[in-house]
Amino acid sequence: MTAKLFESALGISDPWFVASLEFDEGAKTLTVLIDFKAGTRFSVAGHEGAHPVHDTVAKTYRHLNFFQHECHLQVRTPRVKLPNGSVRLVEPDFAGRLNGFTLLFEAFILMLSGQMPFAAVSRIVGESAHRVLAVCEKYVEMACALAEHSDVTALAIDETSRARGHSYVTLAADADARRVLFVTEGRDANTIKELASYLEEHGCPAQNITRTSIDMSPAFISGVGQHLPNARITFDKFHIIGHASTAVDKMHRIEQKTDKSLKGMRWTLLKDSARLKPQAVADLDALIARMTVKRTARAWSYKEQLREILQRKQINVVRAMLAHWCNCVMRSKVEPMKDVARMIRTHLEGIVAWAQTRQTNGFLEAINGLFQASKRRARGFTRLATIRTVIFLIAGKLDFHAINPHAGQPT
Repeated sequence: MTAKLFESALGISDPWFVASLEFDEGAKTLTVLIDFKAGTRFSVAGHEGAHPVHDTVAKTYRHLNFFQHECHLQVRTPRVKLPNGSVRLVEPDFAGRLNGFTLLFEAFILMLSGQMPFAAVSRIVGESAHRVLAVCEKYVEMACALAEHSDVTALAIDETSRARGHSYVTLAADADARRVLFVTEGRDANTIKELASYLEEHGCPAQNITRTSIDMSPAFISGVGQHLPNARITFDKFHIIGHASTAVDKMHRIEQKTDKSLKGMRWTLLKDSARLKPQAVADLDALIARMTVKRTARAWSYKEQLREILQRKQINVVRAMLAHWCNCVMRSKVEPMKDVARMIRTHLEGIVAWAQTRQTNGFLEAINGLFQASKRRARGFTRLATIRTVIFLIAGKLDFHAINPHAGQPT
Protein backbone atom coordinates (compact mmCIF):
# COMPACT_ATOMS: atom_id res chain seq x y z
CA MET A 1 0.00 0.00 0.00
CA THR A 2 2.84 2.37 0.92
CA ALA A 3 4.69 1.55 -2.31
CA LYS A 4 1.58 2.23 -4.40
CA LEU A 5 1.06 5.54 -2.61
CA PHE A 6 4.61 6.68 -3.37
CA GLU A 7 4.38 5.50 -6.98
CA SER A 8 1.30 7.68 -7.41
CA ALA A 9 2.87 10.65 -5.62
CA LEU A 10 6.11 10.41 -7.60
CA GLY A 11 4.37 9.87 -10.93
CA ILE A 12 6.08 6.52 -11.46
CA SER A 13 4.31 4.11 -13.79
CA ASP A 14 4.79 0.73 -15.44
CA PRO A 15 7.35 -0.78 -15.97
CA TRP A 16 8.91 1.17 -13.06
CA PHE A 17 7.82 0.49 -9.48
CA VAL A 18 8.86 1.40 -5.92
CA ALA A 19 10.84 -1.53 -4.57
CA SER A 20 11.44 -0.19 -1.04
CA LEU A 21 11.84 2.91 1.13
CA GLU A 22 14.74 3.88 3.38
CA PHE A 23 14.23 6.69 5.90
CA ASP A 24 17.22 8.12 7.78
CA GLU A 25 15.84 10.19 10.64
CA GLY A 26 19.25 11.44 11.70
CA ALA A 27 20.22 12.68 8.24
CA LYS A 28 16.61 13.72 7.52
CA THR A 29 16.62 11.97 4.16
CA LEU A 30 14.19 9.65 2.43
CA THR A 31 15.57 7.31 -0.21
CA VAL A 32 13.10 5.65 -2.58
CA LEU A 33 14.49 2.58 -4.31
CA ILE A 34 12.99 2.16 -7.79
CA ASP A 35 13.23 -0.93 -9.99
CA PHE A 36 11.70 -2.20 -13.22
CA LYS A 37 9.80 -5.37 -14.02
CA ALA A 38 11.90 -8.36 -15.04
CA GLY A 39 11.81 -9.11 -18.76
CA THR A 40 10.99 -5.53 -19.75
CA ARG A 41 12.40 -4.35 -23.07
CA PHE A 42 13.18 -0.66 -23.53
CA SER A 43 13.21 1.65 -26.51
CA VAL A 44 16.09 4.05 -27.21
CA ALA A 45 15.83 7.32 -29.11
CA GLY A 46 17.12 6.98 -32.64
CA HIS A 47 16.75 3.21 -32.74
CA GLU A 48 13.60 1.37 -33.74
CA GLY A 49 11.94 -1.26 -31.58
CA ALA A 50 12.35 -2.34 -27.97
CA HIS A 51 15.64 -3.85 -26.83
CA PRO A 52 16.60 -6.38 -24.14
CA VAL A 53 18.38 -5.36 -20.95
CA HIS A 54 22.14 -5.97 -21.01
CA ASP A 55 22.94 -4.98 -17.43
CA THR A 56 22.02 -2.30 -14.87
CA VAL A 57 23.68 0.59 -13.05
CA ALA A 58 22.52 2.42 -9.93
CA LYS A 59 21.67 6.11 -10.45
CA THR A 60 20.45 8.59 -7.86
CA TYR A 61 18.16 11.55 -8.56
CA ARG A 62 17.31 14.42 -6.22
CA HIS A 63 13.53 14.82 -5.94
CA LEU A 64 11.18 17.28 -4.23
CA ASN A 65 11.41 17.17 -0.45
CA PHE A 66 9.17 14.78 1.48
CA PHE A 67 7.82 17.31 4.00
CA GLN A 68 11.06 18.73 5.51
CA HIS A 69 13.21 15.75 4.47
CA GLU A 70 15.39 15.52 1.38
CA CYS A 71 14.07 12.90 -1.02
CA HIS A 72 16.30 10.90 -3.36
CA LEU A 73 15.30 8.33 -5.94
CA GLN A 74 17.80 5.50 -6.21
CA VAL A 75 17.03 3.85 -9.53
CA ARG A 76 18.19 0.48 -10.84
CA THR A 77 18.74 1.79 -14.33
CA PRO A 78 18.97 -0.64 -17.29
CA ARG A 79 21.45 -0.57 -20.12
CA VAL A 80 20.14 -2.18 -23.29
CA LYS A 81 21.96 -3.94 -26.07
CA LEU A 82 21.18 -2.66 -29.59
CA PRO A 83 21.20 -4.77 -32.78
CA ASN A 84 24.54 -3.25 -33.81
CA GLY A 85 26.11 -4.57 -30.61
CA SER A 86 26.43 -1.24 -28.79
CA VAL A 87 25.12 -0.76 -25.27
CA ARG A 88 23.05 2.30 -24.29
CA LEU A 89 21.83 3.59 -20.93
CA VAL A 90 18.05 4.04 -20.66
CA GLU A 91 16.96 7.33 -19.07
CA PRO A 92 13.80 6.92 -16.95
CA ASP A 93 10.96 9.20 -18.09
CA PHE A 94 11.09 11.03 -14.74
CA ALA A 95 14.81 11.88 -15.11
CA GLY A 96 15.60 15.58 -15.48
CA ARG A 97 17.56 17.38 -18.18
CA LEU A 98 20.53 17.85 -15.85
CA ASN A 99 22.24 14.77 -14.46
CA GLY A 100 21.10 13.96 -10.93
CA PHE A 101 17.69 15.70 -10.73
CA THR A 102 14.14 14.66 -11.50
CA LEU A 103 11.91 16.67 -13.84
CA LEU A 104 9.73 17.78 -10.91
CA PHE A 105 12.74 19.04 -8.95
CA GLU A 106 14.02 21.01 -11.97
CA ALA A 107 10.56 22.50 -12.51
CA PHE A 108 10.60 23.67 -8.89
CA ILE A 109 14.01 25.31 -9.38
CA LEU A 110 12.78 27.09 -12.51
CA MET A 111 9.71 28.42 -10.73
CA LEU A 112 11.77 29.83 -7.85
CA SER A 113 14.54 31.22 -10.06
CA GLY A 114 12.10 33.44 -11.92
CA GLN A 115 11.24 35.13 -8.60
CA MET A 116 14.46 35.34 -6.58
CA PRO A 117 18.29 35.26 -6.82
CA PHE A 118 20.04 31.95 -7.42
CA ALA A 119 21.65 32.08 -3.96
CA ALA A 120 18.21 32.25 -2.32
CA VAL A 121 16.95 29.34 -4.44
CA SER A 122 20.08 27.42 -3.44
CA ARG A 123 19.25 27.84 0.25
CA ILE A 124 15.65 26.72 -0.24
CA VAL A 125 16.36 23.58 -2.27
CA GLY A 126 19.60 22.61 -0.52
CA GLU A 127 21.74 22.52 -3.67
CA SER A 128 24.68 24.73 -4.63
CA ALA A 129 24.00 28.01 -6.47
CA HIS A 130 26.21 26.65 -9.26
CA ARG A 131 23.89 23.65 -9.74
CA VAL A 132 20.80 25.86 -9.60
CA LEU A 133 22.26 28.14 -12.26
CA ALA A 134 23.25 25.12 -14.38
CA VAL A 135 19.61 23.93 -14.42
CA CYS A 136 18.34 27.35 -15.47
CA GLU A 137 21.00 27.81 -18.16
CA LYS A 138 20.22 24.37 -19.59
CA TYR A 139 16.48 25.05 -19.80
CA VAL A 140 16.92 28.53 -21.27
CA GLU A 141 19.33 27.17 -23.88
CA MET A 142 16.93 24.35 -24.84
CA ALA A 143 13.85 26.59 -24.88
CA CYS A 144 15.60 29.21 -27.04
CA ALA A 145 16.70 26.50 -29.47
CA LEU A 146 13.07 25.34 -29.82
CA ALA A 147 11.60 28.86 -30.06
CA GLU A 148 9.71 29.73 -33.25
CA HIS A 149 9.34 33.41 -34.22
CA SER A 150 7.57 33.35 -37.59
CA ASP A 151 4.81 35.65 -36.31
CA VAL A 152 7.16 38.46 -35.19
CA THR A 153 6.83 41.71 -37.19
CA ALA A 154 7.79 44.43 -34.68
CA LEU A 155 10.92 44.69 -32.56
CA ALA A 156 11.95 46.83 -29.61
CA ILE A 157 15.74 47.05 -29.29
CA ASP A 158 17.66 48.52 -26.37
CA GLU A 159 20.86 48.02 -24.39
CA THR A 160 21.57 47.51 -20.71
CA SER A 161 24.81 47.67 -18.76
CA ARG A 162 26.35 44.40 -17.66
CA ALA A 163 29.13 45.93 -15.55
CA ARG A 164 30.64 49.25 -14.58
CA GLY A 165 32.25 51.22 -17.35
CA HIS A 166 31.28 50.66 -20.95
CA SER A 167 30.21 47.02 -20.95
CA TYR A 168 26.77 46.44 -22.43
CA VAL A 169 24.41 43.78 -23.71
CA THR A 170 21.76 44.38 -26.36
CA LEU A 171 18.19 43.10 -25.89
CA ALA A 172 15.66 42.60 -28.67
CA ALA A 173 12.02 41.93 -27.85
CA ASP A 174 8.80 41.21 -29.69
CA ALA A 175 7.12 44.61 -29.34
CA ASP A 176 3.61 43.13 -29.65
CA ALA A 177 3.99 40.10 -27.36
CA ARG A 178 6.36 42.02 -25.05
CA ARG A 179 8.80 39.16 -24.61
CA VAL A 180 12.58 39.14 -24.98
CA LEU A 181 13.73 37.17 -28.02
CA PHE A 182 17.45 37.77 -28.21
CA VAL A 183 20.35 38.83 -25.95
CA THR A 184 23.91 39.42 -27.11
CA GLU A 185 27.05 41.24 -26.02
CA GLY A 186 27.80 44.77 -27.23
CA ARG A 187 25.69 47.57 -28.68
CA ASP A 188 27.07 48.17 -32.18
CA ALA A 189 25.67 47.58 -35.67
CA ASN A 190 26.97 44.00 -35.57
CA THR A 191 24.50 43.15 -32.80
CA ILE A 192 21.66 43.88 -35.25
CA LYS A 193 23.33 41.58 -37.78
CA GLU A 194 23.45 38.82 -35.14
CA LEU A 195 19.79 39.49 -34.32
CA ALA A 196 18.74 39.22 -37.97
CA SER A 197 20.64 35.94 -38.32
CA TYR A 198 19.05 34.54 -35.14
CA LEU A 199 15.55 35.43 -36.31
CA GLU A 200 16.22 33.83 -39.70
CA GLU A 201 17.23 30.59 -37.95
CA HIS A 202 13.97 30.64 -35.98
CA GLY A 203 11.53 31.13 -38.83
CA CYS A 204 11.49 34.93 -39.13
CA PRO A 205 13.25 36.32 -42.24
CA ALA A 206 14.60 39.86 -41.84
CA GLN A 207 12.06 41.06 -44.44
CA ASN A 208 9.22 40.17 -42.04
CA ILE A 209 10.21 42.92 -39.59
CA THR A 210 8.23 46.03 -40.52
CA ARG A 211 8.63 48.12 -37.33
CA THR A 212 11.45 48.76 -34.88
CA SER A 213 11.71 51.07 -31.90
CA ILE A 214 15.24 52.06 -30.88
CA ASP A 215 17.08 54.92 -29.25
CA MET A 216 19.02 57.34 -31.43
CA SER A 217 22.25 55.34 -31.35
CA PRO A 218 23.99 55.74 -34.74
CA ALA A 219 25.10 52.10 -34.50
CA PHE A 220 21.53 50.83 -34.06
CA ILE A 221 20.24 53.11 -36.84
CA SER A 222 22.94 51.84 -39.21
CA GLY A 223 22.39 48.20 -38.18
CA VAL A 224 18.63 48.34 -38.69
CA GLY A 225 19.08 50.02 -42.09
CA GLN A 226 21.49 47.31 -43.26
CA HIS A 227 20.05 44.14 -41.76
CA LEU A 228 16.31 44.84 -41.30
CA PRO A 229 15.60 46.54 -44.63
CA ASN A 230 11.79 46.69 -44.36
CA ALA A 231 11.71 48.01 -40.79
CA ARG A 232 10.32 51.47 -40.19
CA ILE A 233 12.28 53.07 -37.37
CA THR A 234 10.43 54.71 -34.50
CA PHE A 235 12.37 56.72 -31.96
CA ASP A 236 10.71 56.21 -28.63
CA LYS A 237 8.85 59.29 -27.40
CA PHE A 238 10.19 58.73 -23.89
CA HIS A 239 13.80 58.92 -25.12
CA ILE A 240 13.02 62.29 -26.74
CA ILE A 241 11.45 63.65 -23.55
CA GLY A 242 14.41 62.22 -21.64
CA HIS A 243 16.82 64.29 -23.75
CA ALA A 244 14.67 67.39 -23.19
CA SER A 245 14.67 66.76 -19.42
CA THR A 246 18.46 66.47 -19.50
CA ALA A 247 18.62 69.84 -21.26
CA VAL A 248 16.39 71.40 -18.56
CA ASP A 249 18.68 69.96 -15.89
CA LYS A 250 21.78 71.39 -17.61
CA MET A 251 20.18 74.83 -17.90
CA HIS A 252 19.16 74.70 -14.25
CA ARG A 253 22.68 73.77 -13.14
CA ILE A 254 24.17 76.64 -15.13
CA GLU A 255 21.68 79.29 -13.99
CA GLN A 256 21.56 78.37 -10.30
CA LYS A 257 25.25 79.29 -10.01
CA THR A 258 24.21 82.95 -10.28
CA ASP A 259 20.64 82.69 -8.94
CA LYS A 260 20.44 80.99 -5.54
CA SER A 261 16.61 81.03 -5.67
CA LEU A 262 16.79 78.11 -8.13
CA LYS A 263 18.54 75.83 -5.64
CA GLY A 264 16.47 72.83 -4.57
CA MET A 265 14.21 72.94 -7.63
CA ARG A 266 15.86 70.17 -9.63
CA TRP A 267 13.26 67.45 -9.06
CA THR A 268 10.41 69.93 -9.34
CA LEU A 269 11.60 70.72 -12.87
CA LEU A 270 12.16 67.08 -13.86
CA LYS A 271 9.02 65.44 -12.44
CA ASP A 272 5.69 65.26 -14.22
CA SER A 273 3.89 68.43 -13.12
CA ALA A 274 0.68 66.44 -12.49
CA ARG A 275 2.47 64.48 -9.75
CA LEU A 276 3.95 67.44 -7.87
CA LYS A 277 2.99 68.33 -4.29
CA PRO A 278 1.19 71.67 -3.73
CA GLN A 279 4.32 73.47 -2.50
CA ALA A 280 6.32 72.29 -5.51
CA VAL A 281 3.51 73.43 -7.84
CA ALA A 282 3.60 76.87 -6.21
CA ASP A 283 7.40 77.07 -6.65
CA LEU A 284 7.09 76.05 -10.29
CA ASP A 285 4.35 78.60 -10.96
CA ALA A 286 6.52 81.33 -9.42
CA LEU A 287 9.40 80.35 -11.69
CA ILE A 288 7.23 80.26 -14.83
CA ALA A 289 6.01 83.76 -14.01
CA ARG A 290 9.61 84.91 -14.44
CA MET A 291 9.98 83.19 -17.83
CA THR A 292 11.10 86.39 -19.60
CA VAL A 293 14.20 86.59 -17.41
CA LYS A 294 14.83 82.96 -16.46
CA ARG A 295 16.19 80.58 -19.09
CA THR A 296 15.49 77.60 -16.84
CA ALA A 297 11.79 78.47 -16.98
CA ARG A 298 11.92 78.69 -20.78
CA ALA A 299 13.74 75.35 -20.96
CA TRP A 300 11.00 73.74 -18.83
CA SER A 301 8.34 75.31 -21.07
CA TYR A 302 10.03 73.94 -24.20
CA LYS A 303 10.09 70.45 -22.64
CA GLU A 304 6.37 70.60 -21.86
CA GLN A 305 5.58 71.88 -25.37
CA LEU A 306 7.51 68.94 -26.80
CA ARG A 307 5.56 66.53 -24.60
CA GLU A 308 2.25 67.98 -25.86
CA ILE A 309 3.34 67.78 -29.51
CA LEU A 310 4.25 64.10 -29.16
CA GLN A 311 0.81 63.29 -27.75
CA ARG A 312 -0.81 64.13 -31.09
CA LYS A 313 -1.62 61.44 -33.65
CA GLN A 314 -1.79 63.38 -36.97
CA ILE A 315 1.61 62.74 -38.55
CA ASN A 316 1.66 65.90 -40.72
CA VAL A 317 0.61 68.05 -37.77
CA VAL A 318 3.36 66.54 -35.59
CA ARG A 319 5.96 67.10 -38.32
CA ALA A 320 4.96 70.76 -38.76
CA MET A 321 4.77 71.44 -35.03
CA LEU A 322 8.17 69.86 -34.41
CA ALA A 323 9.71 71.98 -37.18
CA HIS A 324 8.20 75.13 -35.63
CA TRP A 325 9.36 74.06 -32.15
CA CYS A 326 12.92 73.58 -33.42
CA ASN A 327 12.91 77.03 -35.06
CA CYS A 328 11.76 78.67 -31.83
CA VAL A 329 14.38 76.87 -29.75
CA MET A 330 17.20 77.71 -32.16
CA ARG A 331 16.27 81.42 -31.94
CA SER A 332 16.29 81.30 -28.13
CA LYS A 333 19.21 81.61 -25.74
CA VAL A 334 18.52 78.27 -24.05
CA GLU A 335 21.73 76.64 -25.29
CA PRO A 336 21.27 73.08 -23.85
CA MET A 337 17.84 72.79 -25.52
CA LYS A 338 19.38 73.67 -28.89
CA ASP A 339 21.16 70.30 -28.83
CA VAL A 340 17.73 68.65 -28.53
CA ALA A 341 16.43 70.69 -31.49
CA ARG A 342 19.41 69.63 -33.63
CA MET A 343 18.82 66.01 -32.64
CA ILE A 344 15.13 66.24 -33.59
CA ARG A 345 15.95 67.80 -36.97
CA THR A 346 18.46 65.02 -37.68
CA HIS A 347 16.03 62.21 -36.74
CA LEU A 348 12.74 63.89 -37.61
CA GLU A 349 11.09 61.05 -39.58
CA GLY A 350 11.83 58.46 -36.90
CA ILE A 351 10.37 60.76 -34.25
CA VAL A 352 7.32 61.59 -36.37
CA ALA A 353 6.73 57.83 -36.86
CA TRP A 354 5.71 57.69 -33.20
CA ALA A 355 2.47 59.50 -34.15
CA GLN A 356 1.43 56.43 -36.19
CA THR A 357 3.14 53.41 -34.65
CA ARG A 358 2.86 54.41 -30.98
CA GLN A 359 5.60 51.83 -30.47
CA THR A 360 7.62 52.30 -27.31
CA ASN A 361 10.56 50.73 -25.50
CA GLY A 362 8.95 51.46 -22.15
CA PHE A 363 8.45 47.78 -21.31
CA LEU A 364 12.13 47.12 -22.10
CA GLU A 365 13.09 49.87 -19.67
CA ALA A 366 11.00 48.08 -17.04
CA ILE A 367 12.75 44.78 -17.85
CA ASN A 368 16.09 46.56 -17.59
CA GLY A 369 15.09 47.81 -14.14
CA LEU A 370 14.19 44.28 -13.01
CA PHE A 371 17.48 42.92 -14.36
CA GLN A 372 19.56 45.61 -12.65
CA ALA A 373 17.72 44.90 -9.38
CA SER A 374 18.47 41.18 -9.78
CA LYS A 375 22.09 41.98 -10.52
CA ARG A 376 22.39 44.07 -7.36
CA ARG A 377 20.79 41.35 -5.23
CA ALA A 378 23.20 38.79 -6.66
CA ARG A 379 26.13 41.22 -6.23
CA GLY A 380 26.71 41.35 -9.96
CA PHE A 381 26.65 38.88 -12.83
CA THR A 382 29.95 38.57 -14.73
CA ARG A 383 29.31 35.85 -17.31
CA LEU A 384 27.26 36.67 -20.42
CA ALA A 385 25.58 33.25 -20.17
CA THR A 386 24.34 34.11 -16.66
CA ILE A 387 23.11 37.55 -17.74
CA ARG A 388 21.29 35.99 -20.69
CA THR A 389 19.70 33.36 -18.45
CA VAL A 390 18.48 35.92 -15.92
CA ILE A 391 16.95 38.16 -18.60
CA PHE A 392 15.12 35.25 -20.24
CA LEU A 393 13.83 34.02 -16.87
CA ILE A 394 12.51 37.52 -16.12
CA ALA A 395 11.05 38.41 -19.51
CA GLY A 396 11.53 35.68 -22.10
CA LYS A 397 8.15 34.00 -21.65
CA LEU A 398 9.86 30.79 -22.77
CA ASP A 399 7.87 27.59 -23.22
CA PHE A 400 9.58 25.29 -20.70
CA HIS A 401 6.51 23.05 -20.77
CA ALA A 402 7.70 21.71 -24.14
CA ILE A 403 10.86 20.46 -22.38
CA ASN A 404 9.45 19.50 -19.00
CA PRO A 405 5.72 18.69 -18.61
CA HIS A 406 5.85 19.87 -15.00
CA ALA A 407 7.22 23.33 -15.87
CA GLY A 408 4.89 26.27 -16.39
CA GLN A 409 3.81 27.46 -19.82
CA PRO A 410 4.32 31.08 -20.94
CA THR A 411 1.57 33.58 -20.14
